[in-house]
Amino acid sequence: MARQTPNHDDRDRDGKDEMRISLKGRRAFITAGGAGMGRSTALAMQAVGATVFTCDIDGAALASLPAGITSWECDVSKSAELDAIFSEVLPGGLDFLINNAGVAGPTKLVEDVTDHEWRQTMAVCVDAPFYCTRRVTPVFKAQKHGAIINLISAAGILGYPTRAPYATAKWAVTGLTKTLAMELGPHNIRVNGIVPGNVNGDRMDRVIQAHADAEGLTVDEVRRMYAIGTSMQCYVDPEEIADLIVFLCSEYGRHISGQIIGVDGNTETLYPRS
Repeated sequence: MARQTPNHDDRDRDGKDEMRISLKGRRAFITAGGAGMGRSTALAMQAVGATVFTCDIDGAALASLPAGITSWECDVSKSAELDAIFSEVLPGGLDFLINNAGVAGPTKLVEDVTDHEWRQTMAVCVDAPFYCTRRVTPVFKAQKHGAIINLISAAGILGYPTRAPYATAKWAVTGLTKTLAMELGPHNIRVNGIVPGNVNGDRMDRVIQAHADAEGLTVDEVRRMYAIGTSMQCYVDPEEIADLIVFLCSEYGRHISGQIIGVDGNTETLYPRS
């Protein structure tokens, strides 16, 4: 596919170039696109012209996506299910892979974590991005371009007491991101990670509830603790994550690679002491 260039035809009232992003003619695959950040990303990429493919374990959530987004019900921890999807998607080409799927894992002291809880967290948070990247890389290399974005977490750059499986998995994805940026860069393939921070939505609500239950605190107390753990004392919306993904996939991000970028108000700690 031909390289797109930023459109400088339109100028604002001051005569300056106006940034306009278009992904028309490009194809994107997003894991876990039925809700939250994945859904927001699917909608945002479709809005700027991309052809969007997604999968999710929740078929009902996928059914609520708007027309034009192709979706499959899938357990991303199973490589065979992903391979079946990619066998349909990749013959038409692919430009962007967004590894968004993840699970929170247990909120427990390390000695209480079961084998199943550990393995399931690794399977979704680490194995799935590996399976997807392994499958799309030959296509990206052949066409000499592509962008991979891994959703990490502040848990992938900081410690997180009582969340050992999740933090370990996200640190692994940070390492995968850095390594792939180096390995694939010579093929004009960009690889970046995003640290979303405290993202408003059902998943954040579940994390806060689990923390409150484990510590004997109220939900409001934990919500406040998480906010003050960031420099801006804030929560962010999933649409903010989607906006950055769109930018990184556009020609404006054509030389951004190997970066772990926070949209989180600068997380200082994930576990403020009550």
